[in-house]
Amino acid sequence: MHNPRPAVRMAYDMLVSEDDGRMCRDISDEACNHQPQNFMRHALALGLSKSADGLADPKLVLSWLMTHLGAPTALVGLLVPIREAGALLPQLFTAARIRAMAQRKWVWAAAAIGQGIGAAIILAAALVLQGGAAGGVILLGLTLLALSRSVASVAYKDVLGKTIDKGQRGTVTGVAGSWSAMVVIIFALVLILYSDMRAGIVLGAVALAAGAWLLSGLVFTGLAEDKGAQSGGANGFAAAIANLRYLREDSQLARFIVARGLLTSTALAPPYLVVLAAGDGGAALEGLGALVLASALAALLSSYVWGRLADKSSRQVLIWTGICGAAAMALTLFFSATDLAATIWAMPVALFGLMIAHQGVRLGRATYLVDMVGQDRRAIYTAIANTVIGVILLASGVFGALAALAGAGATMALFACMAAGGALAASGLKELGNG
Repeated sequence: MHNPRPAVRMAYDMLVSEDDGRMCRDISDEACNHQPQNFMRHALALGLSKSADGLADPKLVLSWLMTHLGAPTALVGLLVPIREAGALLPQLFTAARIRAMAQRKWVWAAAAIGQGIGAAIILAAALVLQGGAAGGVILLGLTLLALSRSVASVAYKDVLGKTIDKGQRGTVTGVAGSWSAMVVIIFALVLILYSDMRAGIVLGAVALAAGAWLLSGLVFTGLAEDKGAQSGGANGFAAAIANLRYLREDSQLARFIVARGLLTSTALAPPYLVVLAAGDGGAALEGLGALVLASALAALLSSYVWGRLADKSSRQVLIWTGICGAAAMALTLFFSATDLAATIWAMPVALFGLMIAHQGVRLGRATYLVDMVGQDRRAIYTAIANTVIGVILLASGVFGALAALAGAGATMALFACMAAGGALAASGLKELGNG
């Protein structure tokens, strides 16, 4: 039996707090023996990746950077659709190839390096280009980053399911989310305290993001991962379309995708919150530090809690996050209607509530999907769900742009209805009984 180092074991015991003596339930004995150090590597690698996500956040940081560089508004508007849809759409076509690999940790590590290279391209563009040229190259770097992330997403859930036991998966992702949020909080505080150096600080943050992704890939290669099943190695369009049959055969998968699709509103709403905060004066980006701080505090205060709750009932997490998201968007509309949006605190408070909901959606959906299916279908189900959601994101982006013709408030109201609908759809999911 493998014996972890005392410090690793102590940290693991403190974070997991298991006191009922349960053995591992759905991973191999070998993986169970390696679980303490694997848990810590997951928490470190995923935390580094999440830190990079916050430091180079397209919703806030990159949109500010492109505006600062004089990029056209049309290009700025492409940031979130490229980042979100690009991270999801290719997955149905890459999952089978990933399945053909006995150890998928190498896929995640390579994808992390790809994200680091994408961030480096963004940094280079910001340093040497201006205007539309800078915006175009930044979008190219973001495209590489998003495509790399799409590969990482399929591989990660499969590796998580093989190396961390059911009942602790939400916890490990919650730990990663909590400590990475502290990194982003420090970034936000620096932005607030040294607002006159905002441009240099943002460039430094993008550089740190590139380094964090590269380091996360290195950490992940040290995981002790069993060789898994390699069936389903066929790839290409025909195999991808054939996999869609699971949507017809598994009603729970279809309902899960409906719920998750409606809950994408928590990801799509923040740019419209910024528009409402700006008002006619267009001064919202002066408060970049406050908005980043609100987003990071939400992640810090909620990630571990959502993770623990997801290990008890990921279905309940999806329900409550939909309700919380709808409430936060309604609060945003209230602030806008009463002119409180012009105050320094109102919109950061609304964003705080919205990002708490978004953190819960991310943890709840990942935990539910991993727990609802065994290893033989986990990568395929992940790819199906993410690809369909990618299409929904693109459609929602276009529809949101059309709705924006009626005003940002109307778009926010639409997203609030979507979040409430997501909670309703999630209530019809089966209770997996993790606790």
